[in-house]
Amino acid sequence: MTATVIEASGVRKIFRQGKLDVEVLKGVDFSVAAGESHAILGASGAGKSTLMHLLGGLDHVSGGEINIAGKSLSRLSETDLGRLRNRHLGFIYQLHHLLPEFSALENIAMPLLIRRVSAQAARAEARSWLQKIGLEQRVIHKPGELSGGERQRVALARALVTRPDCLLADEPTGNLDQQTAAQMLELMLDLNRELDTALVVVTHDLAIAARMQHRWHMLDGILTQES
Repeated sequence: MTATVIEASGVRKIFRQGKLDVEVLKGVDFSVAAGESHAILGASGAGKSTLMHLLGGLDHVSGGEINIAGKSLSRLSETDLGRLRNRHLGFIYQLHHLLPEFSALENIAMPLLIRRVSAQAARAEARSWLQKIGLEQRVIHKPGELSGGERQRVALARALVTRPDCLLADEPTGNLDQQTAAQMLELMLDLNRELDTALVVVTHDLAIAARMQHRWHMLDGILTQES
């Protein structure tokens, strides 16, 4: 039986705007098993990014429950939540969020250092990932010295260097040209298959969604499965 990585049940999210409560997510049910790939489609403001933040433990639900690797996020302290994210989840966004003062190698090694892996081992693993993403010649280059596509590849390597159970990708190709976006997609899918890491991608791109095993649509805070 394939292990469930993420399980969301009846998830609601309400934001306070002035005197009004705005319900952004209205009872979302969603699950991800190891090695699966999912696309979440929907218009801007439909609640896709809000759901991703909740699945990643970056925000708290207003109702319902999210379990990661069998642990309820609402029952964890912030310290334990941080450890769980570092061990089980990887994140990549439309903006790379790399640390500008550090090299590509150092950015990739950072999650391992946070996990208290030795500096030598972290750097060796980061160098291996630079080879996987075809950037072995960019070891000492800082983000400002890399192209947009190269920065996103480094961000992907940083997200996967801990070999997480699931990669959460929020519009990861949104700022890339068509050719670079296609290369980025192939890289994510290759690593999904190689590592058996589950993949959840929020995207507006129907071509990307078509490559995923499961497709979902978010409309006015309600998530429905298309296939």
